[in-house]
Amino acid sequence: MNSRKPLLSRREVLAGGAAATAAALTGCGDAPIPGPRAIRRPNILLLISDQHRFDWVGRNPEIPVPTPHLDALAARGADFTRAIVSSPVCGPSRSCLASGMEYENCTVAQNRDEYNAALRPTFYKHLHDSGYHTMACGKIDLHKGPDGRRPDGKLHMEEWGFSDMLITGSKNGGDTEPYGFWLDSLDPPLKDIHNADISKRRLPRHVNWWGMTDPTPIGDHAYKDNYTARTGMELLDGVPDGNPWFLIVNFNGPHPPMDITERMEREYRGPDRVIEDFPQPHNYHGIARVGQMLAPPAPFTPEHHIRIRQNYAAMIENIDRWIGLYEERLAERGELDDTIVIYTSDHGEMLGDHDYWGKGLPHEASWRVPMVMAGPGIAAGTRSDALVTNMDLAATSIDYAETAVPEEMQSRSLRPLLDAGGGEHREHIRSALNSRNAATGRLRVVQDHRYKLVDGFSEEKELYEVEADPWEDENIAAARPDVVARLEKLLV
Repeated sequence: MNSRKPLLSRREVLAGGAAATAAALTGCGDAPIPGPRAIRRPNILLLISDQHRFDWVGRNPEIPVPTPHLDALAARGADFTRAIVSSPVCGPSRSCLASGMEYENCTVAQNRDEYNAALRPTFYKHLHDSGYHTMACGKIDLHKGPDGRRPDGKLHMEEWGFSDMLITGSKNGGDTEPYGFWLDSLDPPLKDIHNADISKRRLPRHVNWWGMTDPTPIGDHAYKDNYTARTGMELLDGVPDGNPWFLIVNFNGPHPPMDITERMEREYRGPDRVIEDFPQPHNYHGIARVGQMLAPPAPFTPEHHIRIRQNYAAMIENIDRWIGLYEERLAERGELDDTIVIYTSDHGEMLGDHDYWGKGLPHEASWRVPMVMAGPGIAAGTRSDALVTNMDLAATSIDYAETAVPEEMQSRSLRPLLDAGGGEHREHIRSALNSRNAATGRLRVVQDHRYKLVDGFSEEKELYEVEADPWEDENIAAARPDVVARLEKLLV
């Protein structure tokens, strides 16, 4: 597999984007900055993708997806190999992250629910109130209300604790969000063209959502993840001098639909380069399930599975390119050595394993994600198999901000692991979801260092030995009632 340098320089990818969004990027003030400090508190850059499963990284020789920048980030910092999300769907997972609370206490039970910042102040607000210039862009996914989103991307900015932000929604260019307005401002306007393409990919969901692999009719510049990443860089340009800052960049990819640009397609099935040695889905029988919903047989041949995987990999590689561009930008600002850089995802993607597609499932592919971070004080080359969760990034960020973690937070700082270069963190970890994806409507999962207990996904309890059976092929609940009884006591 050949290494590749970024296809566009930072100046090229930013060209044209700043003017279109600058009017929306006005600051709304910061909390008073604490007095002089002997050592400046670090900046924090959190890059979070949507639906990136744990094993689709360049460090995994079984998957041909180049992620050189993510690999380099892991080499100069820490790679958490057993990172689990607190809930395996977008809204609840991101609410657990924002609140630093487990699923039962994060205020968001399902994807359509609204985050309650009055009940659960975000860790973004804790950073803001401690003097950080806090910023957000992209699909933060805390708002699902009927009033839509504001054209300036700042709905709920103060409640969520941001100094500045430009928030968007899903991949379509909505009528009440900045991306849609920006697409309409282009010459020629692209919003209707883009939205028509997304609509074609939506139905029938079990086929086109994953199976429509043709490139999008819009170009690289208008592609949603590239727009979001440019927006984040513009937000950085507005940070007041001397302020420590926090920025969360929320990418839409590699969430379906599997829309990629023509440039991204050429990287995997172009005239000069073809990457197709992807593994087929594990335990696949030619049917398509989204959660417990049984769909008709999917017309996915082995060749079609390869195309789906090419598109999924292309979206990941495009995000990896932006990891490199952000680090380049930090170096230009003279801030790379003063910034904690974190990459993770809100949940994974089944990609046909066990006949399932999507998220909301208790399998490793759905609830386990990459989690990599580097920065001041983090030992290079740390590889940790500690049980950690995306929720722990809340306390970790507050800890690095040298601010007390609220006692009610269930999040635990990863800083002791990062300072020591490894060690233990939790004896067990939990994840949950109230959803039609579960046969009982209530999915609960608990995992320790050896076993995972799944309750509610099917009519029977499921127990897997995660290291010996990584694909979760054999339910050993009947053979190990002692382990089931022990782990049951830990379920919420």
